[in-house]
Amino acid sequence: MAARKKTAKTPDPVDAFLELVAERGFDDVTIADVAQKCGLKLTEMRALYSDPFAILAAFSERIDKAVLDAVPDDLMEDAPRERIFDVLMMRFDALLPYKEAVSEIYEACRGNPLALAAWNRIAVKSQYWMLVAAGLPPKGPGGMLEAQALVVVFARAMRVWLKDDDPGMASTMAELDRRLREAVRLRRNAEGLMTGARRAFDIVSAIARGSGRRRRSRDDYDRDDYGETDPGAA
Repeated sequence: MAARKKTAKTPDPVDAFLELVAERGFDDVTIADVAQKCGLKLTEMRALYSDPFAILAAFSERIDKAVLDAVPDDLMEDAPRERIFDVLMMRFDALLPYKEAVSEIYEACRGNPLALAAWNRIAVKSQYWMLVAAGLPPKGPGGMLEAQALVVVFARAMRVWLKDDDPGMASTMAELDRRLREAVRLRRNAEGLMTGARRAFDIVSAIARGSGRRRRSRDDYDRDDYGETDPGAA
């Protein structure tokens, strides 16, 4: 029997997309370009990914998994802020092989509100998992706000990371530490404002209840023994 002819491995669409983005820029890469590079029919590509942002979501998920796999068993022995710092630095480590493509994506999304909104939805999901990895799982509906805040922290640190050529990423670490401290301070201030607002609401509610009781007491005082209001009190 004749041996089968070996065929080249079909490129992964995510890798193909990132390579094209690094070469051309994010705005100049179409889903058809990715399909062509992978040797896929458009129908096959459509079955895999609906648009470039679906590919970005798959890429982000790849990075999520890399970080989750890299989390050491003793991470939970550290303080919460140190844990999230370490997890986010692990994310930068995982992104390092794709830095050129990430730079193109970052710049393109910064200048396009619609692209930024689409990317933000992906980033929030990823940062949700970074909080989970750090042992700080978001709770309740407000938990996604914590993930959103972390998106902002990471994006600001990424701006430094993209220009940081130091293998030790000293500038990135300093910026990330500064942004995390800032986020913690803002959160405490917000919690203080919320506590103050709740106290103010409780005071106003108590005054309203007390006013109602005083009003009822006066009405009772103005009634005669037969339960009728004294005409002179009107």
